[in-house]
Amino acid sequence: MEIHDKLQEQLHAAMKAHDERRKWTIRMLIFAIKLAEVEKGHALNDQEFMAVVQKEIKTRKDTLEDAHKANREDIIRDTETEISILQEYLPSQFNEVQLAKLANEVIREVGAESPKEIGKVLKALLPKLAGRATNADASRVVKELLEKTE
Repeated sequence: MEIHDKLQEQLHAAMKAHDERRKWTIRMLIFAIKLAEVEKGHALNDQEFMAVVQKEIKTRKDTLEDAHKANREDIIRDTETEISILQEYLPSQFNEVQLAKLANEVIREVGAESPKEIGKVLKALLPKLAGRATNADASRVVKELLEKTE
């Protein structure tokens, strides 16, 4: 099923269930996707869609951090709900062990031996992640692994 159709179907279900938070989150995701499609000039492929979802999650995590600082329980609760809704649109995430294993394979493939080659490793690794880990997590794991090899 196409991304737009799936989102519209889930939006309709949320409206029927009177689930305001889910309805609002899906509408915001649809808007973000349309904005990305206009910027790119074409319909999003799966990888681009996952990047948009990850960007929306990152935005909400930033909001969550600010809400914790301001001690705003209402915003914290709503934002955590939105994050969990958005995560439903991503494939299951790699844990640390899986990410480290894949990163090690890529490090061997590209022949990287020092932290200076992190860019080369990430260039090969990020397409293989396909939305299953954030770029920040991948960068951190690769950096740790390359520092161990020095």
